[in-house]
Amino acid sequence: MDLFYAQNLEDYHLAEAFADQADGFYVDIGAGHPVADNVSFWFYLRGWRGLVVEPQRRLAELYRHVRPRDGVFAGLVADRVGEAEFHEVESMHGFSTMLPDAAQAARDLGASVATVSVPVTTLAALLAEHRVEKVDFLKIDVEGAEAQVLAGADWSRWRPRIIVLEAVAPGSMAPAWEAWEPLLTGNSYRFGLFDGLNRFYVAEEEQELARRLPREKGDWGSVAHLWGAGRAPESPAHPDHALARALVDGFLARLPHLDRSILADFLAAGGMSADVSSDAVAAALGRIASRYDGGFPPD
Repeated sequence: MDLFYAQNLEDYHLAEAFADQADGFYVDIGAGHPVADNVSFWFYLRGWRGLVVEPQRRLAELYRHVRPRDGVFAGLVADRVGEAEFHEVESMHGFSTMLPDAAQAARDLGASVATVSVPVTTLAALLAEHRVEKVDFLKIDVEGAEAQVLAGADWSRWRPRIIVLEAVAPGSMAPAWEAWEPLLTGNSYRFGLFDGLNRFYVAEEEQELARRLPREKGDWGSVAHLWGAGRAPESPAHPDHALARALVDGFLARLPHLDRSILADFLAAGGMSADVSSDAVAAALGRIASRYDGGFPPD
């Protein structure tokens, strides 16, 4: 099953442009989760690799486990080098931002926001540090700070073949590209597609890519998307259903043997707290496991 992953079919549109290119290199700024709503994961699965930028430590660390071929920078990209404040939005990580106004918009929606200090660098310095030679596509989704990212580029040394940028204001969805589009058109990039959320630009010298890039947003219903596959253990339509089902069964069978500190971590991740050293919890683990550890005959 050829699944796509991005929020607005950005990966599908890019896949059409790059056709059957067997390998390549992407730079994904504001990468978010390594799988869910991710623009570059489809390409990673096909042998591509790249450099991902994600300032939220929890998500950046997850890349190292899920996508070990990718380089990871756990910081911000802007128009300067040093440290910067980053506003991390709890439970809605896609709204996290370096802009105070955008953070306030998240608070207005009822979200909790924590402000932390993170490293910041320019796009040119980042590519130089990681010895990047060629970029097939550059994706930028930084909740309103797109102009700052573009201002730190070196267009004479690195010319991404396609650039995809979130082009509407966080929260209001108002058009926001007038602030940064001249930076692209002035460096010989041509507009190719607006999908309602992002704008795609193609380097002027990449005429074949420009021809293959769709002119209109793809039909969501015409492609398979991970969102529609459901939860892996519960949905036979999910490509990893058999593996997930075996893992769940095996995990539940081994519940009484789990180290109690690990059990406490699992419960916390599930939003529950309990006295894991109590007799009541030990008995509950035994009851749960008894349907999986051979205590009862198979269903």
